Amino acid sequence: MKILKAVVMAVIVSGFLFSLASAGGKMKGDAEKGRALFNDPKAFGGSVSCSSCHPDGKGLEKSGMKDKKEWTNPVGTFKSLEEAINACITAANKGQAIDVKSQEMMDMVAYIKSLGMKMEKEMKQEIPMEMKEKKSGY
Repeated sequence: MKILKAVVMAVIVSGFLFSLASAGGKMKGDAEKGRALFNDPKAFGGSVSCSSCHPDGKGLEKSGMKDKKEWTNPVGTFKSLEEAINACITAANKGQAIDVKSQEMMDMVAYIKSLGMKMEKEMKQEIPMEMKEKKSGY
């Protein structure tokens, strides 16, 4: 019986470790939760919501594009989206910066990236068919 318990425990621990490894041990952001935070004037201890300046995320579409390397807003230029988000939270919203590794930040990033993915999809659809069919090279 002790051997059976040990084997069961080993399988459970192995499964847990495997799930952590396959997830990379990282939290994932939830775009819907990020959207809720984005629209909440009380989020982060501020006085206005992000949507006060960016209704429906307007103006942030390029911020969420996947190849973006630098983010600029009225506060300055930043090397990460997380830094740019915190700059807006503290300067425009008069709130408290959030930990860049927190679940709230992951959710905010997921929401803003969802805006970028939507824009990239729309841009691909706007390319004329004859350009899509052209082969590269001249």
